[in-house]
Amino acid sequence: MELRSVFHTFFDHCVGSWSTERTYHYLTQNEVERSHTDFQVSPITSEIKTKVLSDNAYSDVKDLDALPGFRLAFNTVSEKGEKVSQSLNLLFVTHTETGHILEGDYLRDRAYEEARPIISHFRFDTNTNELLMTTNYTRVVSVDSITLINPQTRIRRILNYLRPPTGQPLETLGLVGFGVEQKGA
Repeated sequence: MELRSVFHTFFDHCVGSWSTERTYHYLTQNEVERSHTDFQVSPITSEIKTKVLSDNAYSDVKDLDALPGFRLAFNTVSEKGEKVSQSLNLLFVTHTETGHILEGDYLRDRAYEEARPIISHFRFDTNTNELLMTTNYTRVVSVDSITLINPQTRIRRILNYLRPPTGQPLETLGLVGFGVEQKGA
């Protein structure tokens, strides 16, 4: 199966309603927290894709219809009763195909950690169905993994590193999160 076809199938399976139970380990505070999130993933129109590109001052995209783009809306409740709701639009632009790996840019009109448009890097492994997204925020570098086990189950891993000085490797973890995501009926 062609790499881009596997990539699009991954996203076809991601569309819909999902629920997840996550555990977050805040290493800098020596704290563990659990949360429940319900979220909805739906495709976006070419007009919204154009807006995401424009918000990020991103050009040179020729075939918008070929780009996977989605609206993500979620509601999270922590075990302490704290609530977070957010919605954003996102888009994936592939640049390279090497072996069984696709890589490119992951654009959002609103970032998770910072309320602004942001361009991140993605890497998709067609052998393992893992989407790895790396985002450089002001204070942290977030490495977020989604592995599609089957069309109804995903495994999520979030690693937030304290942002090192330019040119230095990622070493110090501030947060580690794990979750099992189940697709609703």
